[in-house]
Amino acid sequence: MTSSVFKAYDIRGLVGSELTVDFCFATGVAFARFLAQEREPGTVVIGEDMRPSSPDFADAFSAGLTSQGMDVIRIGLASTDMLYFAAGKLNFPGAMFTASHNPAEYNGIKLCLSGARPIGKESGLLSIERFVHEGSPLATRGIGVEKNQSLLKEYVAHLLALVDLSQMRRLKIVVDAGNGMAGHTAPAVFAELNAEVIEMYYELDGTFPNHEANPIDEANLRDLKKAVKKEKADIGLAFDGDADRCFIVDEKGDAVNPSTLTALIADRELKKRPGSTIIYNLISSKAVKEIVEEQGATAIRSRVGHSYIKALMAQTGAIFGGEHSGHFYFKEFWKADSGMLAALHALAALGEVQKPLSEILKPYSRYFQSGEINSKVVNAVESINSIEAKYVVSKGNQVDHLDGLTITSEKWWFNVRASNTEPLLRLNVEGDTKALMEKIRDEVLDAIRG
Repeated sequence: MTSSVFKAYDIRGLVGSELTVDFCFATGVAFARFLAQEREPGTVVIGEDMRPSSPDFADAFSAGLTSQGMDVIRIGLASTDMLYFAAGKLNFPGAMFTASHNPAEYNGIKLCLSGARPIGKESGLLSIERFVHEGSPLATRGIGVEKNQSLLKEYVAHLLALVDLSQMRRLKIVVDAGNGMAGHTAPAVFAELNAEVIEMYYELDGTFPNHEANPIDEANLRDLKKAVKKEKADIGLAFDGDADRCFIVDEKGDAVNPSTLTALIADRELKKRPGSTIIYNLISSKAVKEIVEEQGATAIRSRVGHSYIKALMAQTGAIFGGEHSGHFYFKEFWKADSGMLAALHALAALGEVQKPLSEILKPYSRYFQSGEINSKVVNAVESINSIEAKYVVSKGNQVDHLDGLTITSEKWWFNVRASNTEPLLRLNVEGDTKALMEKIRDEVLDAIRG
């Protein structure tokens, strides 16, 4: 059972059949053993989302930890970035009960070390999985103590200390919380701003009655786009289920490419700390690298996935990292990702000038992207090899294998990567013109599917 729920970056599975109270207790015991092995502090912070199963699972996990002599601080309802804040601020390891944007029948656990350092397959999850299978010896220490601590006010204060919103003109903002954890955190944050906020789907409801809490799928932005136009709002914000990702809609009701937001935030952060390093993942627009280098700073390309970005940030001292999936990482936020902090940067940029958002973002949006297109394949490796053979013969194309296959020409690039969990190839294409992007997209899709 457990092999299917231990993913690359977290634990995730179907409630009842894959994730149970007994499994969560055993995982708490295993996490305690892992933390002892890592010489981590003897206290764990636990947060939970609004899914119906989260409180019972968090209770069981906490009981597993305390049975091994670990102490527990329960912060209650939280966004994932609020859990990272707690783990960073208190310098304790943490566990967040959430399945992020997954449908209602799922739940999961995101784990981190003290200081909000990530735990992924290569940095602890495999050991924890092994300990769950083996069972752990009874602790020689006494039973640990569980206590409750509210950190919402401190979380809000920390975010607002990182972005200067003092010059923000009054804005009209539509916020779609997707019945997820932004319904808990956004009111506390936006109450401090010079803004009229129109709230959508703020009711915490883990059955997601209005739409899936997955704003990377534009179908889930439909209601927000309509509301922004109807209300003549300045900006629309959409959060995923655990509110660690934020997507933006401009005043025309158009979705903003996450690469554009990466470039905007990178530009803002570099004005505070010129010459610093920025991380971007390899399916981000080439505009990100250009804008960073135009500032005389360093842009470093990363594989897709938060563990790679966070590791690169630690190695290079980078001040910010952006992923095309809507994850934004901040050095001042313990190198962790925060959808709310990204949203505050967008609001600050918009509120400082008397211009509409679409106009502010124009310099950061230089090229045309396909978005990620998935295709079912029989053999991902064979498909990638045949695509490489087709394009590598073309004069002047650059080839690299940092993550899947990337082919780069002077006026376009594309990347194909195999899914970690499904028999899929993921294609991303960018071109200097829309017509060129579509031509390359269709050619590569024919090669994949043909």
